[in-house]
Amino acid sequence: MHVPAARSDRTRPRRDAPAWLTHVLRLRRAPVPRTAMVRGALGAGPLLGAGIALGQPGPGVLAALGAMLAGVNDRPGTRRKGLVHIGLPAAAGALGLLVGALVADTAGRWAAVPVLFLVGWVSGALSARGAVWSAGALQMLVATTIGMGMPLAGPAWLKALCFLSGAGWLVLLRLLPRAPRSPGATRWSGEREAVAAVFDALADALGALGGPGAPSARRALVAAQQQADEALRLMRLLPWPRRSGGAGHALVERYGSGVALCEASIALLWEGRPVPDAVAAGPRRLAAAVRSGGPAGTLPGPPPDTVERLAFDRAVLEAAVVFDRTTAGTHAPQAPGPSSRATGPRSGLRPGLFTSAGREYGLRVALCVSVTAAVALLLHEDHWYWLPATAAFLVKPDMGPLFSRVVNRFAGTVAGVLAFVALMAALGGLGAPVVVAAVAVAGALVPLSTRHFAFQTAVITVLVLSFVHTAGDTEAAASRLLETFLACVIVLLVGHLPLVADPRVRVGHRFAVTLRCTERYLRHVLDTPDPAGDVRLPGDARYARLPGDAANRQRDDALGLALRGAAYRALAEARAAAETVAAELPGPFGGRRHDWSAVTVAAELVVDAATACALRVENGVPRPSSGEAERVTTALSLLADALEDGHRTARPAPGPGPRDCRSLRDVMTQLHGIHRLTTEASAEPAAAGSAART
Repeated sequence: MHVPAARSDRTRPRRDAPAWLTHVLRLRRAPVPRTAMVRGALGAGPLLGAGIALGQPGPGVLAALGAMLAGVNDRPGTRRKGLVHIGLPAAAGALGLLVGALVADTAGRWAAVPVLFLVGWVSGALSARGAVWSAGALQMLVATTIGMGMPLAGPAWLKALCFLSGAGWLVLLRLLPRAPRSPGATRWSGEREAVAAVFDALADALGALGGPGAPSARRALVAAQQQADEALRLMRLLPWPRRSGGAGHALVERYGSGVALCEASIALLWEGRPVPDAVAAGPRRLAAAVRSGGPAGTLPGPPPDTVERLAFDRAVLEAAVVFDRTTAGTHAPQAPGPSSRATGPRSGLRPGLFTSAGREYGLRVALCVSVTAAVALLLHEDHWYWLPATAAFLVKPDMGPLFSRVVNRFAGTVAGVLAFVALMAALGGLGAPVVVAAVAVAGALVPLSTRHFAFQTAVITVLVLSFVHTAGDTEAAASRLLETFLACVIVLLVGHLPLVADPRVRVGHRFAVTLRCTERYLRHVLDTPDPAGDVRLPGDARYARLPGDAANRQRDDALGLALRGAAYRALAEARAAAETVAAELPGPFGGRRHDWSAVTVAAELVVDAATACALRVENGVPRPSSGEAERVTTALSLLADALEDGHRTARPAPGPGPRDCRSLRDVMTQLHGIHRLTTEASAEPAAAGSAART
């Protein structure tokens, strides 16, 4: 049985402090977002000041609120990425505010409970579809609550328009031209940096081969590749006016060579042998060439003594050819290659509203938000929106462990209230200039505060109290502490009900999607018919100008890249869900526990082995028989079904792996481990750990 040398450390769980405790203090490390902080200072504060100066504090508050929530989504990346990641959630928030204001104008106050249950269910279910969907769903839910509960004058459409204009102001600041840092960075600078980051991450992954840091370096490489793929996809979908496409085509071709190198590097990771330092340093030259637009120079390759190393050596040679051809000023447009088509297949594998995970997400959010709304309506005649709005920020299952978020939310609210009260006491009250200045400073801190949820909560609390003070509620600070405490208690209790907190549904679904994506990828590689139907790549008409064989080859390569990318995206989402569940409360709150961290390790090895299988087949290794290929893909499908339904339906264990294919044999070995871990972990933890180390 083939067992790479670098795997043993991946299956030994760390026995430090419990994750549910350490996650509370975990700080996300990242560079200081200076430009985003400048945009934050120019966002909510000036908008609020303009509303006050014009004698319209209500519209000013709504515009500042839209800018504040847009600032939460103002993350590093290209300007096109900022347009999508800020604009789409802002549109969802404007829709939620419109719905909430219409309900407040036309229905009784208790209509808020069923409306929030419905909107909360949709919001939670949409969160299962990805990060942008989750951000939009959260803004929609919070804005609906504010629209129903915040007493501001004006028609519903005007409130939504003010909110949207505030977010649009921040988008405009994000899209303003930036001064180039070098002559080569005058065009596509954000996309260039995203592609260069792939080659930097590739160099790190090659340097870590054979050592304990190889798995984490491979994860960073896959993440960088996904970021670059998104940046280039948005570059094609959202072209700026009066821009030449030559530089963009060259960048896409260079990224395509990087994709081939990444695939070969994953096969090297599966092999488990280190490479010479000179080979690991080669991608650094490619990264520098991407940033400058120049040639890459000499690129050493590893000794081609195995199939995996031979494939990497060929990928290095092809990259050198591509970089020479696409050097600035010498590029000639080429036919669309696989890299320009790796945008994701229409495979129907993305989770949606009516999957088990979508239903579980939706029910959890809907119950918590509607219960807190009912309690708030019993306690308050007006200004009842704080409780359900707090619950909306707390309960989203994709945003981190519930216990950690509850603790940090309360601590952050206390800090924010104390800072606001101290400011009032120091200045003897808050006049309009002081409020605007406080909002400007806090707005600048919003992008920085994303490093820790308590810090973010404190900053947002200062902002919200300033908005509420401007809207006329000058005694809101003291009541916010009690309301936040009630919201935390309600969410902690309701969110851990067995009906809505089953990790087998939430995490098992993610791993099921991973295995199904891997199954589709293997079927494509091994030419095994897919019983679920054809997976079609969008935009096939772009290949119409190519000869028949070349078009088919380009289309097949593009589809393979898209399927492999879908598998790694699903794997990243499954890993994040497993880490979240591992940091939830133990004991009676946690219910029946599986060793999801070990399942993550096995699932990573499954996808890596499938990638290695594809590369070996492409480089001349005999293709496994159709019967063996069908047996492996069927095992992937059956285990995915078992994970999807939480093992309520018994499934047989996977059979033995093919004797004549090391990579597929490795797939079956890891499937055995996943089957044992998810069916017998509670009863036989020792045996499960042994299965993961097989």
